Amino acid sequence: MPWFGPIAAHLVAELDVRPGERVLDVGCGRGAVLTRVAEAVGPEGYALGIDLAPRMVELTARDLADLPHVEVRLGDASAPDLPPRSFDVVAASLVLFFLPDPVAALAAWRDVLVPSGRVGVSTFSGQDPRWRAIDELFFPFLPQAMLDARTSGYNGPFGSGEGVEGLLRSAGLVGVRTVSRTIEATFRDAEHYVEFSRSHGQRAMWDHVPANTLDDLHDEVVRAAGASAGPDGRITFQQDVRYTLGAREG
Repeated sequence: MPWFGPIAAHLVAELDVRPGERVLDVGCGRGAVLTRVAEAVGPEGYALGIDLAPRMVELTARDLADLPHVEVRLGDASAPDLPPRSFDVVAASLVLFFLPDPVAALAAWRDVLVPSGRVGVSTFSGQDPRWRAIDELFFPFLPQAMLDARTSGYNGPFGSGEGVEGLLRSAGLVGVRTVSRTIEATFRDAEHYVEFSRSHGQRAMWDHVPANTLDDLHDEVVRAAGASAGPDGRITFQQDVRYTLGAREG
């Protein structure tokens, strides 16, 4: 089910990644951004993906092993251990809202940019109300840290384009702007939706559900998702994604 790929593609396009550039993909995961960056910079460029998850790094490095201008390594998105002024572009797709101090992370990313180097982040914006209603089924089981304004994205700095732009400006970035796109997620049926929700970061919500409640919640999620099915049984939700971009001063 296309999801991370289209989100990543829009980010790389908005950053206008060019042949020969050096690009850092922060929190690269399974390479949705990194794969597209590698193509954009070409063999004369360089693309580095960092992630804290060893298994992610292992699998993504294996997938991209045939590309000598691409490297994948363990690294902390909050404080990359990289030389200053060593990259033309920093990209972070669906990462910033997970970090404990977003402004400090953005400042660290700014420091690894060359003068006039660009940074771009993607974050979630407006959510299909039917999808949000499914997420809310988990709320009684989630710790407050997963419900606060920062991580939920419903309000606070991640609740608006202006809020995210403010984070970039607070980190010393200039020329800050936001572009929004709507991404569609289509599932074969309700069980496919459940499978998807367990395959990425949302699985943390499932992990907080007590074992003796898990089956009942599963059935509730299936019913709620199934209520949105079309005549062919498919379910399509929409998610607005914002792309916030800035640059290091020249």
